[in-house]
Amino acid sequence: MAVSTSPAAPHRVTWHSHYALFMLAVIYIFNYIDRLVISILIEPIKLEFGISDTQIGLLSGVAFAIFYTLFGFPFGRLADRIGRKPVIALACIAWSAMTMLCGIATSFAMLLLFRIGVAVGEAGGTAPSVAMVSELYPPEQRSRALSVFLMGPSLGAVFGLGLGGWIAETYGWRTAFLVIGAPGVLIGLIFLLTVRSPRIAAPARSAAGAQDENWRSTLRALFETPAFMLVVAAGTLAAVMGYAIGTWNPSFLIRSHGLTMQQAGLLVGIGGGVASTIATLMCGAITDRMVAKDPGWQLIIPIIACVITVPLGLAFYLWPAGVAFHIGSLPVPEAYLFYLGFCFTAIWWSVPCFGAISHLFPPHRLAQATAIFVMAMTLLGVGLGPIIVGGLSDLMNPSLGQEALRYALAASVLLYLLTAACLLAALPRYRRKLQTTTPPPANAAVARA
Repeated sequence: MAVSTSPAAPHRVTWHSHYALFMLAVIYIFNYIDRLVISILIEPIKLEFGISDTQIGLLSGVAFAIFYTLFGFPFGRLADRIGRKPVIALACIAWSAMTMLCGIATSFAMLLLFRIGVAVGEAGGTAPSVAMVSELYPPEQRSRALSVFLMGPSLGAVFGLGLGGWIAETYGWRTAFLVIGAPGVLIGLIFLLTVRSPRIAAPARSAAGAQDENWRSTLRALFETPAFMLVVAAGTLAAVMGYAIGTWNPSFLIRSHGLTMQQAGLLVGIGGGVASTIATLMCGAITDRMVAKDPGWQLIIPIIACVITVPLGLAFYLWPAGVAFHIGSLPVPEAYLFYLGFCFTAIWWSVPCFGAISHLFPPHRLAQATAIFVMAMTLLGVGLGPIIVGGLSDLMNPSLGQEALRYALAASVLLYLLTAACLLAALPRYRRKLQTTTPPPANAAVARA
C-alpha cells in the first residue's frame, strides 16, 4: 500500500528540538527505573510476602504486560490525534505516582494492584515518545536521535538497579520504591510546561487522511505490511529475553555467585548499564552512516548483533563461579566479563527496529504503529520472559537447587537466534516497501504547544 503525501515545509532542527529530545530521554530513563527497580527487590519481597519465583514472574511480568497492552494502542491513537506531549506528560506523572504507592503495599495482592497501575501509566509513554522523536528530526538523523532516547533502558538499569539496590540494602525495599518514583512526578510537570511540540505540516496531515481514518483502517494498514509484522515478531522475541535477564540477573548473581543484593545491583546496573548505553549510542551513529549507503543496513545490523550475542550470553550464564578480581571490597565474578560483552551486543536490535518502523509509516499512523510494536514486546516480553524463566527455575529446582536459575537463563539466550531469523525474513520485504512507498514527511515545523 503506497502512501501518498504532500510536500512538507523544510525541517527545522533547533535547540528546542534537542531540549525536547533530552526531556524525552530523561522521561524514558525514569520509565525504566520504575519498571526495573522491582528486579533488584525480588529477594526481600519474596522473604516478606513468602511468595515463589513463579509469583514473582506474575508480579513483574504477566500482570504488568496484560494491562500495558490493553492501554497501549488507545494511548497511541490518542497521541496521534491530540498530540504527543500531553499524553507523555500525564503518563509519566501517573506511573511515577503508582511506583511510590508500591512502597506502601501491605500484601502481595496490593503490590500487584499498584504494579498494574504502573503498567497503565507506562502504556502512554514509549509509543508517543518514539513518534515525537521521529517528528523532531529528519530521516538521515533519526537513528542517532532514537539512540539518545533509547538509552532509557540502559541508564534505567544503572539507576534502577544500582541505586535501588543501595537504597534497599540501607533503608529497605519500601523506601526504594518511594525514592525511585518521586522524581518522575516533577519531571512530567516540567515536560508539560517547558517542551515545544513538533507540529506536522497541515497539508501532509490532511493528505494522509489522519482526521478521517478510523482505528480499524489503521490496524488493517499496519497488519497488511509484512515487513512491519516481521519486525514486530523480532522485537517481541528479543524482548522476551531482554525482560527475562533484566528481571533475573541480580538474583542469578546472588544465588550462583554469592553476591549480596547491593553488589549484584552495582554490577548489573552500573557495569551492564554503561556497556548498553555506549552500545546504544554507537548503534545509532553506525546505523545512520550505513543506511545512507544502503537502507537494508537498518535490519542487517541487528541481525549480525543477535548472532554474536548468543555465545556471549551462554558463556555468562554457564561459566562456573569464581572471582576474577576485586574493585575495593566488591568481588567481580569471572563470568561478569562475558556479561559486559553480552550487554554491549544484546541491545543492538532496539534502535534499528524502532527506526525501521519510523520509515515505514506516515506521521498520523506512527504512534499507533509504534504502540503495536511496544505492546507486542510488552505482552510477550514482559508477560512471558520473567515467568518462563521463573517457571523453568522452579521446575528444575528439585534437581539443581539454587543453580536452576542459571540453566533457565542460559536456555532463554537462544531466542536471539529466532530474532535474527525474523529480521532476515523481513529484510527483502522492508527493501520492497521502501521502494514502493513515498517516504512519509518527517519534516515538522516546530511550534509552541
